[in-house]
Amino acid sequence: MNLHLSSSESAVRALLVCGDPPTIEQLSKSLQELAASTEVCTDIPNAIRLVNTRKFETVVVDLKLGEQSRSVLERVRLSPSNHTTVAFAITESARESAMAFEAGSNFVFERPLSPLALARTLKAAYGLIVRERLRYFRCPTSIPAIIGKDDQGWIQAEVVNISQGGVAIVTSASLKSGSKINVQLTIPGHASQFSVESEVCWCDAKGRAGLRFLSLSEDQSSELKEWLSRRLEQSLPESVAMKFRSTT
Repeated sequence: MNLHLSSSESAVRALLVCGDPPTIEQLSKSLQELAASTEVCTDIPNAIRLVNTRKFETVVVDLKLGEQSRSVLERVRLSPSNHTTVAFAITESARESAMAFEAGSNFVFERPLSPLALARTLKAAYGLIVRERLRYFRCPTSIPAIIGKDDQGWIQAEVVNISQGGVAIVTSASLKSGSKINVQLTIPGHASQFSVESEVCWCDAKGRAGLRFLSLSEDQSSELKEWLSRRLEQSLPESVAMKFRSTT
């Protein structure tokens, strides 16, 4: 059974693998304080399916679900999109905690759970969770751009979202997946223009396409990360943004 507790495009995405209602309520409240959009999964097979098919910034696994609960933590570390996710385990003893760390957990919540202990552990992990969110944060925007190559001319495009790794665009150009093009754009509030060699990862008949950056310079990468950090912060509730500012 899966329960969607809240949703937000910019929120931290959390997966809580647990079958104990009081624990679910307690952890959900604590994660909510981080503006987390939490999905609750009460069985191991569905949890593994979600880890294999969805991106989460944090995964919390209750080892009370049995021996197979360890396999969820192991699967997190094997998942292409979740191998750097911040993982927590809910444990009953020091022995279980040691097993959780061995399986790939970054932190543990040891029973009996208390609001103070949960808050302390989440505070320690918060910086890692935010950095993980920033790695995959796609910021909705509307930025004019041009795409093409020096020897083939340039065509107007509009950037509709941007991340550390690339952009999604809308254009009248006919693009082909796997082709290399240059994209030029200026980040709002910045004077310098980005000119980046990119690869077309996908495109459709409506003129939409996803481009992956191939040649961001160190300065460009730093400038883009700083801008995305500010945009991510602005999308968070003020109480969470205060914590965010203390981690950046």
